[in-house]
Amino acid sequence: MSDVHNIFSEIQLGDIKLKNRALMAPLTRARAVDHVPTDMMAEYYAQRAGAGLIIAEATMVMEGNSAFVNEPGVYSQEQIEGWRKVTDAVHAKGGKIVLQLWHGGRACHPDLNEGNTPVAASPIAITDSEVHTPNGKKAYTVPRALETSEIPTIVAGFKQAAINAKEAGFDGVEVHGANGYLLDNFLRDGTNQRDDQYGGSIENRARLLFEVLEAVIDVWGSGKVGLRTSPLNSFNSMKDSDPVALTTWLAEYLNQFDLAFWDLMRTDFYGQQTGDVITPARKLYKGNLVGNMGYSHEEASAAIGDNQLDAVAFGVPFISNPDLVERFAANADLNQADPNTFYMGGAEGYIDYPTMN
Repeated sequence: MSDVHNIFSEIQLGDIKLKNRALMAPLTRARAVDHVPTDMMAEYYAQRAGAGLIIAEATMVMEGNSAFVNEPGVYSQEQIEGWRKVTDAVHAKGGKIVLQLWHGGRACHPDLNEGNTPVAASPIAITDSEVHTPNGKKAYTVPRALETSEIPTIVAGFKQAAINAKEAGFDGVEVHGANGYLLDNFLRDGTNQRDDQYGGSIENRARLLFEVLEAVIDVWGSGKVGLRTSPLNSFNSMKDSDPVALTTWLAEYLNQFDLAFWDLMRTDFYGQQTGDVITPARKLYKGNLVGNMGYSHEEASAAIGDNQLDAVAFGVPFISNPDLVERFAANADLNQADPNTFYMGGAEGYIDYPTMN
């Protein structure tokens, strides 16, 4: 039996068996209403059930940490019931779906959270962009550094969200440790200037991330938990002094957790930081490695065939091509996505992209 795989091969990610290796990356689309998932969201995800695995969008684990106006949460019974409609719709189409558990950290804004100051590793604001609020675009505010005594509350929030995701019918969860949000904000030294046990060395900066992972694994078992990291990505004013060293350390340390997968973003949205993080991750990490950011069908297939990656997550192509895997199989042209509708609230650019048929 050949051990050469391609993007259409089945794969077992921990306890989750997938029909192919083309994953749908988590994509914030801001279509929830009062942070509650809607019937339109159920239709959107069901349309994309041909993915080997859908990683649903960044979802608030705790009330009061909104960063996008209309992103979903998973901290109330109403939200659990909304997500249950989504998971039922995806499962009815033969798909698998996990929920991305997320705390926005310093990317949150008082105008979105009843005037409350956002929290972070250290009081350092995002400066490379502005945030959309009900009162228009605004500069990000300087966050408040989390007190050491508050951190157990954050961990408990992730754990309760994991429990709620299970009630909502998901096949697993992904912990969002990327893109400058709270866990990544602790992880990278450009934004973590703490002098307690959560700052300084890589091990200390990663402490919150691993406390969250342990709490979530306690709910789901390690075989249904994934992790996303972005060591190079400068989005949300992020930087690390040595992203390759950070990746190398994570690759070895993560082995003890036996996760379903590690979802590793390979580049920087803005091109400010460069480096190869995939190679050291593959060399040292013994689990399933998922690559993400800018892969074409051909490059993804080659990376899987050459055993550089076990699977590839596609973002924007899944926005505009609900039948992306079928299009790959047919070598068909892809619909082009309209960025103007990425975060708008309606059906346009959300559930109206045509399939091949």
